[in-house]
Amino acid sequence: MTGERSDSGRQDVEVVVIGAGLSGVAALVALRRAGIEDIVALEKSGRLGGTWRDNTYPGCGCDVPSMLYEYSFAPHAWSRCFAGRSEILDYLETTAATHGVDEAIRYDTEVLSSRWDPDAHRWELRTTSGTYTARAVIVATGPWHQPRCPDIPGLDTFPGTAFHSARWDHEADLTGRRVAVVGTGASTVQFLPEIQPKAAHVDVFQSTPQWVLPKPDYPLSPGLRRFLGHHPAARRALRGLHHWTQEAIGVPLRHPRLLRPLESLARLHLRTSIPDRALRQALTPTHRLGGRRLITSGTYYPALTRPNVRLHPTRVAAVEGSDVIGADGTRTRADIIVLATGYHIGEIPLADRLHGAGGTTLARTWADSRRAYLGTSVSGYPNLFLLIGPNLLTGTTAVPTVLEAQLRYVTTALTHLRTSGCAALDVRPEVEEAHQQTLHEALRTTVYNTAGTSYYFGRPGVNTFCWPWSTARLVKRLHAFTPDAYTWTLPLPAQACRATHASSVRS
Repeated sequence: MTGERSDSGRQDVEVVVIGAGLSGVAALVALRRAGIEDIVALEKSGRLGGTWRDNTYPGCGCDVPSMLYEYSFAPHAWSRCFAGRSEILDYLETTAATHGVDEAIRYDTEVLSSRWDPDAHRWELRTTSGTYTARAVIVATGPWHQPRCPDIPGLDTFPGTAFHSARWDHEADLTGRRVAVVGTGASTVQFLPEIQPKAAHVDVFQSTPQWVLPKPDYPLSPGLRRFLGHHPAARRALRGLHHWTQEAIGVPLRHPRLLRPLESLARLHLRTSIPDRALRQALTPTHRLGGRRLITSGTYYPALTRPNVRLHPTRVAAVEGSDVIGADGTRTRADIIVLATGYHIGEIPLADRLHGAGGTTLARTWADSRRAYLGTSVSGYPNLFLLIGPNLLTGTTAVPTVLEAQLRYVTTALTHLRTSGCAALDVRPEVEEAHQQTLHEALRTTVYNTAGTSYYFGRPGVNTFCWPWSTARLVKRLHAFTPDAYTWTLPLPAQACRATHASSVRS
């Protein structure tokens, strides 16, 4: 399952998976189920889990229902409707062990460079633990990986403790301290209610108010969990209810004329949670609901009303000594600064280390705009597959649903590669371009394109995150692998390869 060492010390395998988080574990299981055993996953950390390993901030948890945040092949008896970080991490580790793919993970192995060798028709990966070569590479590093730290003048001379929420400093005791929180995105919504009771005072700096929908979170009793475990039909029905609720919310995001009821629900949630009119006004968004990431919470608004919490509806302009200064002139003293400023979404951490057929890096290829055919294949990068690549998520789709559909596509492609006798496949540039044009034309009428400055946009005006259609259409599209979308090559004349491939497809 883990390949062989060559005389040169290189390890040669059929497929290398980069990353061992939610995507990486799913990839290993999918490959094994497809009969592809000669695989290895390279994980730069000492533990699997990805974002659920790295994010340890108080209150960290899933923002889609637990039953949708699981692999279809590994149902789990979740303790809550919306699972917490620790339970999800345990689930991933248990799933990897149960399916025997944990043995394929090489920990503390960071990819330093990855190059396509056009003569050998293989990828060569130089890592901190030696060199690997592979017929194909699956990039499973995920979009929520690299924290975005703003360039705030004076932050580097702050005498207290400052850290990003994605790299929470558990040595920093917040008890009785003055805490300044920069940003009001999904992370702040989760950790603010947890730190508020401990801190002496919390100043929250909000550059853009967010739409917040109620979160129907509740514990699943042991009795209910046993019942669902013994009655698969009932479990499927509850999972289906969650799925179709998410899909129903997605309809007005694609058709903004239908948004009014959902926005009315969010306004009602704000009005019933925040009695103070001035605070309520400061928390009222000016953009359409869905133009930025959807946020759900039943505890965030109440936390903002506590006596020791103050909202500043302004961005942070500078830090002077122990003072945090807002763009509106607000000045407040802090002992601890928490940067809840999100991630560089969609920027694959090793894009500048992936060299395609012409030697160009993926970072340079994406300099103008991140793009991939069906969020999976990039022209000029043979036998390379991206998981949760550009324009593959919606505002409501659960990531495991997308992952499993995408991995069916990838394993089908690899199976075609095996049976055709071809050495490489590469998506045709005109196919990639046509896909991009159709996709962005469809995005134009959705709510996803209305904000213009959210993390949906790789550069101003270009949405590189969202899928503009339904989840059902996404799954159906990824189910239909089309060999004609790719060029196929062999270390033989191309005509022979095409003939061999055509024969294998017909069979």
